[in-house]
Amino acid sequence: QVQLVESGGGLVQAGGSLRLSCAASGRTASSYAMGWFRQAPGKEREFVAAISGRGGATYYADSVNGRFTISRDNAQNTVYLQMNSLKPEDTAVYYCALTPRIDVVVVTAEEYDYWGQGTQVTVSS
Repeated sequence: QVQLVESGGGLVQAGGSLRLSCAASGRTASSYAMGWFRQAPGKEREFVAAISGRGGATYYADSVNGRFTISRDNAQNTVYLQMNSLKPEDTAVYYCALTPRIDVVVVTAEEYDYWGQGTQVTVSS
């Protein structure tokens, strides 16, 4: 079993930055592909960013490309999402997810097996 715990959310002004963390525990969680998704009120969950198990490949949604950076520290079993130049439309609950595959980048929610509880990000204008 794998457990994911997000942290780092909060309230920030437009143009500001936040760094989200997702700590993974469980069997060999450190080497699996992971991703970040978000869900705003009244909207469906959407893909934000993904990273392969060894960190060699990443992929971003067009809406965050150039502003957000996904990275991982497998020694710490943690994946990060550095969010810069935040906009009010980035306001959402952010979730990390894990799939027990290694050298892939996964962008669809249905392909992930484990999810965290989410962390709220609010960007004020």
